[in-house]
Amino acid sequence: MNINTDDRCVLLGRYIAEHRATVRTTAKVFGISKSTVHKDVSENLKKVNPQLYKQVKKILEINKQERHIRGGIATRKKYKGV
Repeated sequence: MNINTDDRCVLLGRYIAEHRATVRTTAKVFGISKSTVHKDVSENLKKVNPQLYKQVKKILEINKQERHIRGGIATRKKYKGV
């Protein structure tokens, strides 16, 4: 993915907003690291597109609150053999 940082952070932000995606999912789709996605949408996006940043921030907060639930579901599946 060879585009400049400003364009990349807007692209990542739009993807997260449209798909209500997690940082991990977004990183897999775009083939970049989770830390790059997180830095782009939490720091760089704020400077480039504040309105999109607010949308993405809300989604990331929801994902953070639901994180422990998804982890519990994954553990249950692991030990049930599903």
